[in-house]
Amino acid sequence: MFIVAFLLLWAPGLTESADTHSLHYIYTAFSKPVGLPGIHEFTAMGLLDNRMIDYFDSEHQAKVPKQEWMRERLPADYWDKGTQSRKSKQQWFKVNIGILMERMRQNDSSNPHVLQWMHGCEAETNPDGTLRFVRGVDMYSYDGDDFLSFDDRSGVWVAPTPEAEATKMKWDNVQVLKEYTKGYLENECIDWLSKFVNYGQQQLKQKSPPDLHVFAKNSRVQTNIVLTCLATGFYPKDVTVTIRRNERVLTADDGLKSSGLLPNDDDTFQRREYVEVLKSDPATYSCEVFHEATGVRISKSWDLSLLPVPDDDGSAVTGLVAALLLVLIGVGVILLVLRKRRNNGKNEQPVCQHRVILSVAMAPRIRPSNKSI
Repeated sequence: MFIVAFLLLWAPGLTESADTHSLHYIYTAFSKPVGLPGIHEFTAMGLLDNRMIDYFDSEHQAKVPKQEWMRERLPADYWDKGTQSRKSKQQWFKVNIGILMERMRQNDSSNPHVLQWMHGCEAETNPDGTLRFVRGVDMYSYDGDDFLSFDDRSGVWVAPTPEAEATKMKWDNVQVLKEYTKGYLENECIDWLSKFVNYGQQQLKQKSPPDLHVFAKNSRVQTNIVLTCLATGFYPKDVTVTIRRNERVLTADDGLKSSGLLPNDDDTFQRREYVEVLKSDPATYSCEVFHEATGVRISKSWDLSLLPVPDDDGSAVTGLVAALLLVLIGVGVILLVLRKRRNNGKNEQPVCQHRVILSVAMAPRIRPSNKSI
């Protein structure tokens, strides 16, 4: 299961370092327009070590590079073939969302439904510089819930819900599909991962230290303020952010909350920790961030000032929201919106929960049109 904290964006797996790498793609399709800016009916993107390397959406209908080294190293026919592949997958998703809506008796639904596909691989670096397969995933989710996954070790599909049993039985009976899926995860995906790591090695080695911002604003509770520590602009993604009250580190028991790891639009990350405290509290509050990759540690104390901002995120996060919508990693937010819409509908139960698939890894493989849900 994948928890939307945006990660959640980054699916559970290896921590990116000089010795580990991952290749990811995300496919997300809605049954109809959702009416939110920057959110398309179909989106696909590639991620190398959590950095976007290519992108496709149903509006622009073209697979395009998102890194200059991808543009320089891969020929035009790679992008042409990739575009045709994405268009094929877009049709596959459209057909199979219809199948699932019928299976779950949602044909009369006025709300959009969402189908996601995740598949890929993670690897460690051998002493000779080659990559060694560690794990692979091939998973589907529907309306935010896990729907079907491939067990790479046993070579069978796993259905966590009764609605997925029919698909499991159908796909388990296609031996060539199981063999190809396992072979792709353990071999072909690693080959593409190795190639991309070689192409982008200079950028992948780059590290960015964090900036730390400490600010506060009035809470909705008149006697309280919300104190926020925002670490941003760092890469790789492993970072520790803490808030201290008189040198004591605050925890969830003190009401500490976190945004989780979030992406910026420049391939770096940010993380926000915040806590609600009494205005009358005479204690000293401070924030600290430690970025393991660069060894940078920054500490700042709150200067007791309040920012006149309309929301908790502040201006530093405004750009992030737009980026999240563009890359569609904020699907968890969308699902929350959809759930609220469903709650306002007639006799419709909210099927969207807080779990979504948010990471995939894929290079050329069996066309989805060759298998239906």
